[in-house]
Amino acid sequence: MTIKLGALCVFCGANPGARPEYAAAGEALGRLLAERGIDLVYGGGSIGMMGSVARAALAAGGRVIGVIPERLERKELAQKGLTELHVVGSMHERKAMMADRADAFVALPGGYGTLEEFFEVLTWAQLGFHPKPVALMNTLGFFNPMYALLDHMVSEGFVRPQHRSMVLSADVPESLIESILAYQPPVIEKWIGRDPT
Repeated sequence: MTIKLGALCVFCGANPGARPEYAAAGEALGRLLAERGIDLVYGGGSIGMMGSVARAALAAGGRVIGVIPERLERKELAQKGLTELHVVGSMHERKAMMADRADAFVALPGGYGTLEEFFEVLTWAQLGFHPKPVALMNTLGFFNPMYALLDHMVSEGFVRPQHRSMVLSADVPESLIESILAYQPPVIEKWIGRDPT
């Protein structure tokens, strides 16, 4: 299978984080997507990491598709000047549209919402609902504790090693895009163990 990367969905926070390197890495990813002609699909916000990635992609001439719930759009949190802005009725609609518009997914450092979105699309991949790559951009080792947890889940028998390998990772945008383009989804017929009855 060859990945056609026409659009990348980026999950990231509405906060900038405690270190400037986080926003800088997001901006670098936004610029790289624009340079490579890859559309950015994201949550439509203008603040925090979301705003940094989107504005960098726009400034570099890229296409940016935002999807934001009406409740947040009414609070004037939507980024202005997007290529497309879709205002939807709920978070569920937002995530469904983002997933539908994207060929791959990347989570940047963020909070609860970022992890929730990441694990949802990873679970969909595990269940075979889609074959799209799912990746983490590990700026400043942000996700290292989570990698340790994922490995612990494998060692304790809750995640299969093949499914652990579905989580792509890179520290910088260029390596991240290359790992996505090289991704081959595992062929796994069985994703859960069943006790004999």
